[in-house]
Amino acid sequence: MSHSPVSQRRYDILSDFPKVYDFLLDTFDLATLNSYLLPAYWEYAHSHSYFDYERTFRMGLWENAANGDLVAVAAYEMELGDAHLHHAPGHESLLPELLVWAEREIAVEKDGQRRLGVWITDQESAKRELLANLGYAQVWTDPVKFFDYDQRFPQYPLPAGFTLVTGDDIDPVKLGTCYWHGFGHEGEVPADIGDQGQKMAIAPHGNPELTTAVQAPNGEYACALGMWVDERNRFAYLEPLATVPQYRRRGLAAHALIEAMKATKAMGAERCDGGADPFYDTLGFKTHLHREKWERTW
Repeated sequence: MSHSPVSQRRYDILSDFPKVYDFLLDTFDLATLNSYLLPAYWEYAHSHSYFDYERTFRMGLWENAANGDLVAVAAYEMELGDAHLHHAPGHESLLPELLVWAEREIAVEKDGQRRLGVWITDQESAKRELLANLGYAQVWTDPVKFFDYDQRFPQYPLPAGFTLVTGDDIDPVKLGTCYWHGFGHEGEVPADIGDQGQKMAIAPHGNPELTTAVQAPNGEYACALGMWVDERNRFAYLEPLATVPQYRRRGLAAHALIEAMKATKAMGAERCDGGADPFYDTLGFKTHLHREKWERTW
């Protein structure tokens, strides 16, 4: 099959974010998960405090020269060093060019050496073969698990004194504090801790109604999560999820996640993405594929 000529340029965050988001929606492939460059993840990353806004111009876009339609993207996750390489069906021949761009623009340099990690899934044999042939080695793998909504939701009642809080009732400071402690940060809680949750809530496709927390008897949040929904592909994406250490192993995260999944099912989602932790297995999540990171230093 012949294609129109392709032009290449840098990513412009101010104008290109929605274009890439729509491209990821249009080219979503359940079998490969777009090398895990999911539409919801693209938006979650852009709304995260760790995301490197200063160097987004290092990402590359490839467009149909005739109509400007996006056909490929080379992007980093949160910061330089690790890349995703994704192309539309029929544009597999661009893959080596995407990798060359990533090696030049997304790789990081330290002590006179350059390093690049490339994320793929174990269902992408062409990418794996290319990376292996060019001296990349697999350095990481973990399972990507789904909860399919055609199965029954398990029951995890809250312990006495704990209550579920969602949507407009969420306190952003309590939410940020829960994530701060739940993800193991040390030191004083930042004075602007409530800003991060607010930032995610106003993301273009964010849905603050899906933000869910479990409030402890003393009023603080013991567990909290965020959920993103790709309504076109009927896919729910969980991020983040954290439980404050002293409240773990009480079924709080399980209860919150199940209630959030029910809400996304009501919105038309057919499955939810979960993490690699065995916690997800206990809820009925099943491994769909494996993420892999391939890396080269030169």
